[in-house]
Amino acid sequence: MRQIVLDTETTGLDPRQGHRVIEIGALELVDRQLTGRQYHVYLNPEREIEQGALEVHGITEEFLRDKPLFAEIVDDLLAFADGAELVIHNAPFDIGFIDNELLLAGHQHGSITEIAGVLDTLELAKDLYPGQRNNLDALCKRYEVDNSSRTLHGALLDAEILADVYLAMTGGQVDLGLSLESTHVSTEDDDGHQYSGHPELFVLKANDDELALHETRLDDIEKQSGSCAYRQTQTAEL
Repeated sequence: MRQIVLDTETTGLDPRQGHRVIEIGALELVDRQLTGRQYHVYLNPEREIEQGALEVHGITEEFLRDKPLFAEIVDDLLAFADGAELVIHNAPFDIGFIDNELLLAGHQHGSITEIAGVLDTLELAKDLYPGQRNNLDALCKRYEVDNSSRTLHGALLDAEILADVYLAMTGGQVDLGLSLESTHVSTEDDDGHQYSGHPELFVLKANDDELALHETRLDDIEKQSGSCAYRQTQTAEL
């Protein structure tokens, strides 16, 4: 399963009021593992940035002046997202802005959802924790995800944090090599009957020198404390 954890930063809150995307950050997950592949770009919005938005992300118009336009990077973005499931916190916001950019660019795709699915982690969090605060900072606290570097919002940083939160919300690592399917083997007994069970574990036993050192260590413990709980346990078992 291929997923893209995605976040955007914008000039304001509503694309219907002419606000634009200024940063896109995305990370690739394959079978719930980060692959190291990422997509990150700053964009020239060709308009001013609202003061409220500037206070959130700190990205200035001067910084963006020489950055590419959305129309110049759209094909690269869609190629990275193609066929994946987009994992987004409050997906309608980011999808609405990206779809607006596609419209302004006159792209053949009217929505990024034509080439990728969407999983909204905010809706997932609301189902898991109804009536509670479920913004990204609250989820970081709930799942003990370190977001100490998040003094300002940034699309790539927020995507990295969201990836950790999403994996924690949905069960963390799913395969540590300990599943029943991975450890069952088919075995045949002396009569030719097939049965399923776990493979025989390899047991490494201590050699004579190691056993002698172990006994010496137990002697030292007994001399210093007057008794050795390990030996008392072994005697009781015998």
